[in-house]
Amino acid sequence: MPPAVATLLPSPPPITDRIALGALTHTFPPEVVDRVVQEAGRAEQRRRLLPARVVVYFVLALALYSHAAYEEVMRCLVEGLGWAQQARRGRRSWPYWHVPGAPALAEARARLGPEPLRVLFEQAARPLATRKTRGAWYRNWRVMVLDGTCLDVPDSPANQGLGRSKSGRGEGVGAFPQVRVVGLVEAGTHAIVDAAQGPYATGEQTLARGLARKGGPLGPGVLVLADRLFVGGELWRQMATTGAELVWRVKCASTTAPKLPVDQVLADGSWLSRIYAASDRRKRHSVTVRVIEYTLTDPGRRTSVDRYRLVTTILDPDLAPAGELAALYTERWEIETALGELKTTQRGPRQVLRSKSPELVAQEVWAHLLVHYALRAVMHTAALEADLDPDRLSFVGSLRVVRRQVIARPAFSP
Repeated sequence: MPPAVATLLPSPPPITDRIALGALTHTFPPEVVDRVVQEAGRAEQRRRLLPARVVVYFVLALALYSHAAYEEVMRCLVEGLGWAQQARRGRRSWPYWHVPGAPALAEARARLGPEPLRVLFEQAARPLATRKTRGAWYRNWRVMVLDGTCLDVPDSPANQGLGRSKSGRGEGVGAFPQVRVVGLVEAGTHAIVDAAQGPYATGEQTLARGLARKGGPLGPGVLVLADRLFVGGELWRQMATTGAELVWRVKCASTTAPKLPVDQVLADGSWLSRIYAASDRRKRHSVTVRVIEYTLTDPGRRTSVDRYRLVTTILDPDLAPAGELAALYTERWEIETALGELKTTQRGPRQVLRSKSPELVAQEVWAHLLVHYALRAVMHTAALEADLDPDRLSFVGSLRVVRRQVIARPAFSP
């Protein structure tokens, strides 16, 4: 008989390939994360204790468990893999992996940088609403809302350049530097589908220009609501160039209110007017808008009559009557709910971000946006299955469920 030939069994895959984030991994699959890491030029040249994919999931987990320390968050990621090995710091058993210490995890974050998280958000965050989604549509337009907010960051020397707000009581500057975020929220699902961030000194209008980009969610079939701080001829023109329709509020009872002359009165009481960019001092390049003015009467308010003024790119009143647009504008407050979920519920009330450099601050902000989007995607799926408005589901309850899933479920069944 010929001598037996030795058979080499394939090596078991590294345990890091099994790390997952439950519902978040469903929204951001490993193959998508690997592609994004490769596109961002952050793929490792050799096998590390913390591969780039694992670091991406680790940064997302930091946003999911915003109050936990580095090592505790990593233990949550490998908790469901206990059937494979006891993943404890300092113990090297099959397949030769252990939970790294906080310094190694911090170095891995710095090595990854913010770019992979930014690219992942741009590629993965897309409008969720279907025609069956309640509260997401006005006639044939998908309703979105534009607004901004600020997040406190640690008062480190590197973060000083981000700038800080003035004290609310006029006593100087705020306690912490801040990063400014401008987001585009889908009204029906509360999903943040696009965002831009920068130092506190960067204005909301400046950041919002980055949302009028090619390949973004803005385009034909989208209607964007925004508050009065965004109105400006240059930003208006950039947003309208995408093909989206705009319905923005403008000031109407102050010395800084824009002049909106009556060029033509329409059948529903609105009128055609024109606005100019601030740089167009000679007023040579006008932009035609339709103006809708109305009042809200509420005896319970300190001022019983409030006057509102909207400007829109929809010039034909038959396509969008003035009364309907006035009622639709109340949907603008949907973004306040979404930003509140991000800042208070997910991050934690009065919680300061953990990153001590501007690059890691940007990385952490993208991670929070990604986690919020994944949570809203899960809630939208559940709302469709139950034939409910997504507003009826609890964000707090959904956040708790997803946190439990990370610990309870491994990447695949043993």
